[in-house]
Amino acid sequence: MELRSRSEDNLQVVSVLDNRIDAAVAIEFKDAMRASTDEGDDIVILDLSEVHFIDSSGLGAIVAAMKHMGKSRKLALAGLTPTVEKVFRLTRMDSVFSVFPTLDGALEQLKS
Repeated sequence: MELRSRSEDNLQVVSVLDNRIDAAVAIEFKDAMRASTDEGDDIVILDLSEVHFIDSSGLGAIVAAMKHMGKSRKLALAGLTPTVEKVFRLTRMDSVFSVFPTLDGALEQLKS
C-alpha cells in the first residue's frame, strides 16, 4: 500500500496511490495512514482518486484512521471514483465524512 502525504494551505493531503483498498491491504493501509497522520495538520484530506475498488475492510480501515486522528481533527475525502462513491453512499458513510468530488474542490473549501 503506497500513500503520498504533503501539506498545502495548512491542510494535509494523503493520496492513495493504489487502485484498491480491500481486505488484502486494509491493515497495511491503516498502519500507513496512522504513520502519515500522527503529526499532521488538523484537517486531513484523503485523496481517493486512484482507488477504483473498496470493500468493507477498506471502509473499516478508513473509519479506523479517522478515529485514530481523534475528535479534534477532521478527515475529509476527495476524488471518489463512481464505484467507491457508491459504496460510501450505500453504507451511508457519506454522511459521516465530508466528501468532495475533487481534490482541488476540497482544498478550496477547506483551506483556512
